[in-house]
Amino acid sequence: MKIFSGTAVAAIMIAGGAFAAPWPQAEPNTDYQPAFAGQTRAEAMNSGVELNVEPVVEGLAHPWAVELLPEGGALITERPGRLKYYDNTGTINDVSGIPEVSAGGQGGLLDVALSPDFAENRVIFLSYAEPRQGGNGTAVARMVLAEDGASVSDVQVIFRQTPTYDGDKHFGSRIIPAPDGTLFITLGERSDVPIRDTAQDMQNHLGKLIRITPEGNIPSDNPFANGEAALPEIYASGLRNVQAATLDGNGELWTIEHGPLGGDEINKPESGRNYGWPVIAYGHNYDGSPVNEGISAREGMEQPIYYWDPVIAPSGADFYDGNLFNGWQGDLLVGAMNPPSLVRLSVDGERVTGEERFDLGVGRVRDVKVAEDGTIWIVTDENRGGLYRLTPQG
Repeated sequence: MKIFSGTAVAAIMIAGGAFAAPWPQAEPNTDYQPAFAGQTRAEAMNSGVELNVEPVVEGLAHPWAVELLPEGGALITERPGRLKYYDNTGTINDVSGIPEVSAGGQGGLLDVALSPDFAENRVIFLSYAEPRQGGNGTAVARMVLAEDGASVSDVQVIFRQTPTYDGDKHFGSRIIPAPDGTLFITLGERSDVPIRDTAQDMQNHLGKLIRITPEGNIPSDNPFANGEAALPEIYASGLRNVQAATLDGNGELWTIEHGPLGGDEINKPESGRNYGWPVIAYGHNYDGSPVNEGISAREGMEQPIYYWDPVIAPSGADFYDGNLFNGWQGDLLVGAMNPPSLVRLSVDGERVTGEERFDLGVGRVRDVKVAEDGTIWIVTDENRGGLYRLTPQG
């Protein structure tokens, strides 16, 4: 494993304008018509920015998430089941005491998030594929990170996805602490047919957006808090596999999910709403056949704000609120794994108005975070993945 610090970092300069308008997207996989202008294939943008891609830590085993620490440094999850603590001085270590994970396929150790009061209580949250009798399922645990980052204590599982399923795909999952003190948790629908159909079943957690308190309790203003029409944790339904979620400048949640063959979606989930999967979609099954009836709209089901066809395989997102990249303020940054890139979207209200892509040359971008100093940090999901810091050249 290589660790870089200070001026020892060698910058890899990448020309951000390499994908200038018109954006050379491949032909779509489907012939769906968008529900409104600008719902897909937004106008190509060229900011003229060239990126310095600085390696911070290399040789990581399929890193899945990065969370920047207020004292500097970062926490990094590796899918095989390790949490790394990087202290920003060139030291990195494994954090002991984290839960056991079911590592295989898309499963393993997934997201990491800090409590909003982390500076006072050192509380962090981890999501992971939990090994269970008969299979596995996405779980979320809270724990306290030691001051030296070497261990965690007081580990408590605060959420367990039901049902248990013996599979290795579509676990979700991002953890987003909301401004009101609750936690949003995104969950996949486990991919297989027919289990994916239960994204419409309100008596399980698959394909749902969950909202709980940091202790695992049910917020009283959840849309199904009384548990009569649905499980009380459910906030929204009909999602496929959300692996990117973030808050905008107003503190409102945006989610980005993997579609099938075409149809990656951006949504802004609202309480109690149904986002359609797998009844409606803007993609096809991997064998080329239509999803369900081959329809993209149905009454009572929400339309995505934006979709990609062909897909970008989105994972990890953050809104840019720094001053280092002029003109990017309020833009949505998305990690893309196919083709590997960083995607910048200009946003006007709830509409995407432009798209720019940066080929970073370092692999599949799994997570994206904007630091207080305006730099952009990413991790790459590769056999020998890495943590990288992005700055504008010059």
